[in-house]
Amino acid sequence: MADGAYRGNPEVIIPCRKPADGRELPDWKTDLNKQRRTVRAQVEHALARMKCFKILRDYRRAAHTLTDTASGIAHLHNIILTG
Repeated sequence: MADGAYRGNPEVIIPCRKPADGRELPDWKTDLNKQRRTVRAQVEHALARMKCFKILRDYRRAAHTLTDTASGIAHLHNIILTG
């Protein structure tokens, strides 16, 4: 998921745009945009919280190990939240 700047990339989910003639979006597209905004905001907030861990800010390991590292940090973050 991304913002509207990635219009040329077919692999990215972007918000529905208003028609060029200035008409409003149909209600279903407005609702879809709202859902996408909500999900994207949650993901961006989670990534921002994970960046508090220095290991992700200065990540210099092989790219294929990033999934394991991020999973471990997410687990540590959940432990911190539960106290």
